[in-house]
Amino acid sequence: QVQLVESGGGSVQAGGSLRLSCAASGYTGSMFCLGWFRQAPGKEREGVAAIYTGGTYYADSVKGRFTISRDNAERVLYLQMNSLKPEDTAMYYCAADRMRCGLGRHNFGYWGQGTQVTVSS
Repeated sequence: QVQLVESGGGSVQAGGSLRLSCAASGYTGSMFCLGWFRQAPGKEREGVAAIYTGGTYYADSVKGRFTISRDNAERVLYLQMNSLKPEDTAMYYCAADRMRCGLGRHNFGYWGQGTQVTVSS
């Protein structure tokens, strides 16, 4: 079955950087869309960024600071996070779908288990 495994989370001070990775496996062909979501304690899971062959989506809160990319050959998704802020603290999830794309949760049928990002002030 489809597996998405995130890595690269950790603790960093405000202004610092982290790069998240998501290794995808367990399927034939390719995923049309890959994305990153995050969920802070007591808040809804929100879309951060998504990428498909036609382009990318970014949440307004991360534009100019985060960059999403994918290595199709290696089946790895990345999220480069720069200029991190305390409000970026959350569990970050990788997501994938064969047909749809966007920043809404309903666009994705496959999910990873998450990696924690903590940004201190």
